[in-house]
Amino acid sequence: MTLAQLKAFLAAYELGSFTAAANQLNTSQASVSELISRLEQEVGLSLFTRGGRRLHPTNAAIELRDHAQQTVTSFDNGIQALRSITSLEGGVCTFGVLRNAGYYDLSDLVQRFHKRYPKVKVRLVGLNSSLVAESVANGEIEAGLVVLPVLERGLVVKPLFRDEVLYASTTRSPRRGPMTIEEFAESKVILYDAYAGWNDPTRKQIQERAQLRGLKIVPDIEVEHVETALNLVSTGAAGTIVCRTIAEGPGFPKNIKTVPFAEPLYDTLALVQRESSYLSPATRRIAQLAEGTLLAKVRPEQRIPTVPSERTGRADSREQTINAS
Repeated sequence: MTLAQLKAFLAAYELGSFTAAANQLNTSQASVSELISRLEQEVGLSLFTRGGRRLHPTNAAIELRDHAQQTVTSFDNGIQALRSITSLEGGVCTFGVLRNAGYYDLSDLVQRFHKRYPKVKVRLVGLNSSLVAESVANGEIEAGLVVLPVLERGLVVKPLFRDEVLYASTTRSPRRGPMTIEEFAESKVILYDAYAGWNDPTRKQIQERAQLRGLKIVPDIEVEHVETALNLVSTGAAGTIVCRTIAEGPGFPKNIKTVPFAEPLYDTLALVQRESSYLSPATRRIAQLAEGTLLAKVRPEQRIPTVPSERTGRADSREQTINAS
């Protein structure tokens, strides 16, 4: 069994024809047909049946596919690793960051990275976490920092720490105690990340809590940036939500008071990368720099320890790629 046979098999499996597979592999239809025929002879099973103009995978092909994909991916990653040894002397690093990165001391991340590796070009994307996760899963950027929950399909996720989410207002007295979801649903609120809307991870958590109680959250004002929301809150226009890191920052308006939610609410910050992908050395370095910066800022009790696997006692396999980085 050869890599060429497995690549031909995977291309035919995904595209449904030897001709399309040949075009993708830049070879002839006869070559693809011969490679798969030899693979079938080796395993002693038919891998495809013809139905109309399209190939249909047999049960044997369905069983083989994941193993073939792992083998080809592992080989490609090994070649990429060898080619990337000198990539810190050039190339491009792509990394996604939180929109509110400045509050986590990440505003000078590029400057610090570029000082160490001046020959590497950097593409730093600052979007809502849901969009960063989508961009990583699609292969548009190599890795990124997000707030959970995001759609994790196709991603390796490494949770780092939790940051409590608070209710912020100039008109609600903290003496009234924590904010319940019922009171929040009845309050006049300003929410940011308007473009992401209810795909925003923090908003999503609040909406899910409200729905469990038959409530609906309808913001009175939506803006894009947390700074705009806080400026409006400081005028008494309405309340909003902020994480504790922002509330305890030096630029937080003095007249705004915060209270926790009755059922504590947290943003969980995490590193994500695409599943089965190889991070370039440059992206590994900037991810390490970002992780170190974040963890240096938080208290030990906020950190999320790596959970051992029940089977092996080691770190969960979904996190090992980033840990190894």
